[in-house]
Amino acid sequence: MKEMKAWYMNGFFALFLIITLLAGAMWRFFMEMELILPLFLAFFAFLLMTGMTMVQPNQAKVVIFFGKYVGTIRDSGLFLTIPLSVRKTVSLRVRNFNSAKLKVNDVEGNPIEIAAVVVFKVIDSAKAMFDVDNYEQFVEIQSETAIRHVATKYPYDTFENENISLRGNADVVSEVLAKELQERLNVAGVEVIEARLTHLAYSTEIASAMLQRQQATAILAARKKIVEGAVSMAKMAIEQLDQEAHLQLDEERKANMVNNLMVAIISDRGAQPVINAGTLY
Repeated sequence: MKEMKAWYMNGFFALFLIITLLAGAMWRFFMEMELILPLFLAFFAFLLMTGMTMVQPNQAKVVIFFGKYVGTIRDSGLFLTIPLSVRKTVSLRVRNFNSAKLKVNDVEGNPIEIAAVVVFKVIDSAKAMFDVDNYEQFVEIQSETAIRHVATKYPYDTFENENISLRGNADVVSEVLAKELQERLNVAGVEVIEARLTHLAYSTEIASAMLQRQQATAILAARKKIVEGAVSMAKMAIEQLDQEAHLQLDEERKANMVNNLMVAIISDRGAQPVINAGTLY
């Protein structure tokens, strides 16, 4: 099914024609005392009245004539279309769908709660009306299905920059969600304008445990960076002392200095200086 343009004409001209036919029927009936012609004129006027329809802005009228789709009226105003036809209204306005909080498992098997908002509009009234039973309900069900599927493709969180996570890459996840939704909703003649995550959290039964895990992972990642920086600083200190101060340090003194620098830098507490008045040997 594909949308096509229906036949219609200016409704005000049609209204003037209907009034003229009714006025002519009344004049012939009361002035000429005729019956057949006035009945024919009145019948023709009422037949035209069955084709009168009004279309509001950003709405479409799907015209059905004895069970056959004959076209869609997208222009707004008063029109005369095919008499005895059925006109069904389809909204072309932009609408939002807020999904409920869905409980799913991420790619690592952790239960999470996720929700999203989908901004969409109808671009093909024929598909929306005839290819699916109820396009609004179809959008809701397919949106929740796509949200569940996307949530199972990524972990909730990760401290590795090369990996995509639901929490750390919301824009990427939203693009993937919008693309998958568009593929699912093409059959209903619906265009997905935007899809965004509105809620993301661990499920209540594991929230405290996962918070501890996040804290531990963050501490390990921070310690790794600190160690890398401490090693670089100790190396720079030894090299600078050798080049500028012209100090001749043997391997044992270098090891002792590196050890002291590492302890001072890595320790999460202030280092307590100890003055050694003797010698290492």
